[in-house]
Amino acid sequence: MIELPSEADLHCPVEKIFDLITDFRSQERWLGKSSAFHGTDEISSNPVTLGTTYREPGTFGVRNGTVTEFERLVKITFHQPMTMKFGLGIIDVTTRYQLTPGATTTRVRRTVTIRIPWILKVFTPVLAREFRVESARTLLALKAYADKLPSDSVSG
Repeated sequence: MIELPSEADLHCPVEKIFDLITDFRSQERWLGKSSAFHGTDEISSNPVTLGTTYREPGTFGVRNGTVTEFERLVKITFHQPMTMKFGLGIIDVTTRYQLTPGATTTRVRRTVTIRIPWILKVFTPVLAREFRVESARTLLALKAYADKLPSDSVSG
């Protein structure tokens, strides 16, 4: 198991940040597509809540996700195993957000945990790097968007 933590202080109230994270249908406002992220579809409920399911197709496979932990304004966890193309197995992926409000900022800790199947073990350093880069990109995009929101905006 590989754990890839990242964190940032966002100049935005915890309520707004949590709403941005859980509103999958509006992700394109703050999270651009990349080689790893092509968008989210087949969302069973939006905003997401405990038990919500969704699908994220990508270049190397498809993530079929479920919200497995949901504590409003505090934490949300997404279990999103990625079925690799060409029968190369499943990379078990879990993404956790932990939000801690402060006086003028909200600390967002985003931790991605991956388990790589034996058939891909030789590629572990490359895969870990790709997941680390994408996780950091996601958190930076969230920060850039949230930091620009007016203080009286409800959901951006």
